[in-house]
Order: sequence, then structure tokens, then C-alpha cells
Amino acid sequence: MPSTAAVVVPVERTGPDPNLTYVPALPPKPPVPHKRQWSPRLWEGTDLFTWLRMLRANGFAVHPSHWYIAAIVSVNATINTVLRWALNARHGSRVRATEITNHPVFVIGHWRTGTTLLHELLIRDPRFGFPDMQDCFNPHHALLTNGFFKRYCGWMLPGRRPMDNMLFGWDRPQEDEFALALLGLPSTYTDFAFPNRPHPSQGALDLSGLSAPELAKWKRTFVRFLKEVTVRTGKQLVLKSPPHTARIPTLLELFPNAKFVHIVRDPHVVFPSTVNLWSSMARNHGLQAPNWPGLEEKVLSEFRVIYDRLEDSRPLLNAVPGRFHELRYEALVNNPVAELRKVYDGLQLGGFDAARPRVEEYLRQNAGYETNKYDLTADQRATIHARWGDVIRRYGYE
Repeated sequence: MPSTAAVVVPVERTGPDPNLTYVPALPPKPPVPHKRQWSPRLWEGTDLFTWLRMLRANGFAVHPSHWYIAAIVSVNATINTVLRWALNARHGSRVRATEITNHPVFVIGHWRTGTTLLHELLIRDPRFGFPDMQDCFNPHHALLTNGFFKRYCGWMLPGRRPMDNMLFGWDRPQEDEFALALLGLPSTYTDFAFPNRPHPSQGALDLSGLSAPELAKWKRTFVRFLKEVTVRTGKQLVLKSPPHTARIPTLLELFPNAKFVHIVRDPHVVFPSTVNLWSSMARNHGLQAPNWPGLEEKVLSEFRVIYDRLEDSRPLLNAVPGRFHELRYEALVNNPVAELRKVYDGLQLGGFDAARPRVEEYLRQNAGYETNKYDLTADQRATIHARWGDVIRRYGYE
């Protein structure tokens, strides 16, 4: 994007003790060009029926240069359908009998606000389980093929996420929204499959556009997916998907004792970072050569949906002590241990001192990680203030 005003993103500095002084990191080295790592397309994890519906809804508008990808997805989708039947035959009764007695902890917040970092810190606590890459990218047969993929298929994934260089792998935590999209539920994530096609709002982000039967199916599929993850982990789940920020009433209907931790970040950084996220997803997982003419409008409008629905849900969130906690990304990266303790206290989780050594070890292993830097044009900055000004003021990012 052309630049006239720079947005400086805080460098993530971590340390094992919140009482220590944090020393600024050395200036970052110039980026070293590297060859793009190969990785499978997300849609290779769907089933045949979902794949055919997606193609039909988008007029089969696969770019000729991507026909070979569509062919691979078609083969994999057929295999996934058969494996789903096999999973149901082998594990279906066990999954159906599973009760989610300890309701999940939801990490919520807009994309690129630090939800991944917060999720990574919370799951250092051995009491918690989470959906991993295998669960979310192979949701039709994860329980059946878990050992195979994690033992023999590490070569299929890049070591780092392309959009932000975070660690990647079959056993890494992942967003359950990917699984829901691959299981055939309406999702804003399907937009980047055909980025050049018009995407009329279906209300998938906050579920408002779903009919009563569609919403009932969404609930059944979501609970079924969480039961499968619970069978694998045997633990209380910590979930992280930005769309859940706009779905709190539905989530509380399913899980009345759920807890929510919301992380917020400077919208002047969130905007270009989210544009970069969707651009990266379209390049790496799209079925067209992307130009995505409506990308910035998608980011601007979905931001409003997320924060408007969050505000609507505050009475529910604040109705029960220990249900909701809020923090700023900038505070988390500057003093992660102290902020995480506040999360534990705010959600009444208990046990932070037992989890702290694992948190500190993770921080030591990832010390020096730096976020991307972005520029905004004057017009972009003006648009952000016009469309998001109340949120900017609400969280003190003037």
C-alpha cells in the first residue's frame, strides 16, 4: 500500500519476571528474501458435498492456473467424505456420549489483535486442551488420522505462518472457525477462496443471516466438533476464533458457564494487518489470481459487526462475576506474565502459579519475536477514524 504516514507497531518483548525491567530489543535486521514454502490448500480438508456447494455458489469460477488445485481438492474431498463415514463408525457413539462438563474459555477479539499470542499463553496451563491444526484442517477425520498426520505428515506444513511468522504445525493451536468452514457451515472465511467474486453478506459472522434450521445445524455441528476435540484431549478447552466475538449470546446459550477474555489492539494497526492477513490467505489458499476489489470494505464493515455485537453483549458478559475479562495487546506484550495473571484473576481460573513456569519457558523460547510494520495513507487514516472512531475512543487509541 502507498504510504504517507507510518504506523509503528510495538515490538513484542517478553521476559520471565514481571518485576524485571524490559530492555528494548536491537533494531530489526533487514528482511532476507526467501522462497515461498509449499503448503496444502485449506480446502483440501473439506468434504465432497461442501466442496461442490462452494463451487456452485461461486459459479465454478476457478482460475485456469488453479485448475490443478481444484482437482486435488476434489480428490481429497472425496477421501475425506469416506473417512468421515469411517470415523462415525469407529468413534461416533463415543463422541455422542461425551459431555462437555467444563465449559470452554473463549479468547475473543478482532483479527490481528493478539488473540493467537494470548491463546498460546493460556494453553501453557496443562489443565487446558485446545483444537490443533489437525482438528481444524482435517475436521472430518481428525480423531481417526491424528497419529498418522502428526507422525508422518509434518513435511506438508511450513514451519511458520505466512502472514506473521508464528510457529506452524499439526499439533499447534488453531482457530476452530477453519473447522466450521470445512464442515460446511456459513463462514466469512470462505470469502478468500474466491476473492474476486462478490460476497453478499449472509450474516455468517454474527449468525444473524442464518435461518432457524441453519442456526440449529450450526449449533449441532459446533458442539459435535468440540466433543471430538474433548475426546482427544480430555480437558477443558480454550478456544480462539475472532468471529466468536460477534456470537456471544449463541455461545452462552450453548455453554452458560463459558468464560471470555477479550483482547484489543490499536485499530490503526489492526486495519492494515487485517488487510494483509486476508491478502495472504487469498494468495496461499485462494482458487483465483486475487485482486479482491472489495477487500478494504470487508475489513471496515466486519470490524463494525464485531465491535457492535460485542457492545450489545456486554450486559450478558458482565452479569456473572468471573465471566469476562478485557486487556490491551500493548500491555500484554510489554508485561506478559503480569497481564496473564490478571486474566486468571479476572476469570477466576485459579492455579496461575502452577502454570507460570510453563508460561515463562514459552516466553524465553520466543523472545525477540517482532510484529510486522505497516504504513497508512492519509485517506486510509481518515476513513478509519470516520468508520471506527467510537471504538478508537472507547479503548483510548486516539
